[in-house]
Parts: sequence; structure tokens; C-alpha cells
Amino acid sequence: MSAPDTAVAFWVTQPGHGALQQETLPAIDESEVRVRALYSGVSRGTESLVFNARVPESETQRMRAPFQVGEFPTPVKYGYCSVGRVTHGPRELVDKSVFCLYPHQDHYVVPAAMVVPIPENVPAHRAVLTANMETALNGVWDANPMLGERVCVIGAGVVGALVAYLCARIAGVEVTLVDINPEREPLARALGVPFALPEQAPIDQDCVIHASGHPDGLRLAMGLAGNEGRVIEMSWFGQGDVSLPLGGAFHSQRLTLRASQVGQLPAKLQPRWDYRRRLNVALRLLADPTLEALISSECDFADFPALAPTLFGKQSTALCHRIRYP
Repeated sequence: MSAPDTAVAFWVTQPGHGALQQETLPAIDESEVRVRALYSGVSRGTESLVFNARVPESETQRMRAPFQVGEFPTPVKYGYCSVGRVTHGPRELVDKSVFCLYPHQDHYVVPAAMVVPIPENVPAHRAVLTANMETALNGVWDANPMLGERVCVIGAGVVGALVAYLCARIAGVEVTLVDINPEREPLARALGVPFALPEQAPIDQDCVIHASGHPDGLRLAMGLAGNEGRVIEMSWFGQGDVSLPLGGAFHSQRLTLRASQVGQLPAKLQPRWDYRRRLNVALRLLADPTLEALISSECDFADFPALAPTLFGKQSTALCHRIRYP
């Protein structure tokens, strides 16, 4: 099979605008693979901040994606949810479906160690959820829900829904998925998790995990935690400032507020775990067909630049948006 000399990639060209651009592919050496993209997934939370140029200056290095090209704010090639098929490289990887933390691009060359084979029981089109599942897995580790605890997850986006899905599979844990949008109730039902609007959310929770990306959600989380309860913050607010009611129950009930961020493994796991092991677990967890409910829309790669402003807009209610490659 002849290898293409060029590739087409999606670039954020200026705040709120993107375009497809052609670039030359490098020749591969024996330690690399060439991948033909099949699908990529759009991570609405982080990618929305990148698309709208809202990455804080203090975070520009920490928030770099593994194969990002360019610098924040723009122009930048960004993304980390690519699923493809290896066309050239080591014999054991050729023709394998793989996941890679690569931006939206139709062909690319990366070190062979940076692609992870997809399990045979996980279809390639569902594997676009891998990065979200990895974030959710890390969040559950940070929250550390114990047998029989009461847990609320606020924000029924992809990450929040996956966190609730994982917590509900811990014996005895009572999970409620909370969102301001009542249309998210069928999603919660599909994942086997009870749903509540904010005004219906249960109080006196052992643990509240916030993943809505909105300050009101975090304030709600602090109001739902019981005495000595813990609040896990999974949202990234970018350049936004958040005011919190620290003078009320937070102080008197000795609540704990802790950040969870996928870029770092929990300290208690670091002696034995690395990022590749976590990524392999995330892929295995995608074997459940019910997770298809998290993919709400799809488009051809050629149409993505035109759809991006709406997809990354404040009014968007999309879950995982999947891009198809020719």
C-alpha cells in the first residue's frame, strides 16, 4: 500500500473559527507508525475553551495536548481522541485499530509506543469515548466512593455521565446524576443511573462530584454534601473566576473541596500505575454497548469547520460529537 505524502488537519485559526489545512507527512522510521484516521471524538469541555481562546496564560503549558502543534491562543492544532487503523509500521500493529491522543487529522505519523490497540470487543466507532472514559476513571479514583456511600454527580455531560455510570457499579453505592436539562433523564436511564433536576437533588451526600463546567453547579455541590463530606471538582473553568459560599456550610460542616485533573495520576496509584495502564483500562471499560447513548451527533470531517462554532457555542447541548473520516 502506498503511503500518502500529505494529510489534512483541523486548526483553530482564530478565536471561534477553524479550518482544514493540508500539511506534509514525514517519512516513518522503524520505531513509528502511520495511521489512517477512522473517527475522532470532540471533547466539548476542554476543546470549547481552546476553540474560543479561553485557555489562561498561566495554563498554556500544562494544558498542551500530547501532539498539539502551535501555541495558545491561536493558531493551534488541538485534540486527543483519535481512532484509526495502522497502515505502516511494526508488523504486529499493521492493520490494527488503535487509539491515539492525536488532534483531528486524516493521516498522521507517531511513535509506535503512542498508539494503543483497541480490544476486539470494543468497536472503533465507540472508542472515540476513550479519553472521556479515562478522565472519568481518574475522577472516580480521586473521589474514592466507598461501599454503600451516597454520591451525587452534577453535570450530565459525557464525563459526568461516565462518572455516574462507573460509581453505580460499585456495590451498594447510591448514585444520582443531576443536571439542569430534563432531557438528560433518558441518558441517565440508559446508563442505569437515577436522575434529578437541581431542586430535586438529594442532600446529606457523602461525596458530590461536580462536572458541569458552571459555577452554579459547584455551588450546588457544596450545598448537597453532608457533614465532613467531600466535593470533587472535575470542571475546568479556563479564564473564568468562580465565587463560592465559603462562609456557610462549607466551614461549619468541615467540607473538603478537591480538584481532579486527568493530567496526573492519584498519588496513591503512582507506584504501580502509569498512563498507558490507565488508558488500557479505559478502553476495556468501553465494551458495554449502552455507552453508545453518549454519542449524540456525527459529521464528516469536511463538514467539521462549519459545525464547530455551533458545537462549541454556549447554547450547545451536544454530548460526544463524532467525526467520520473518508
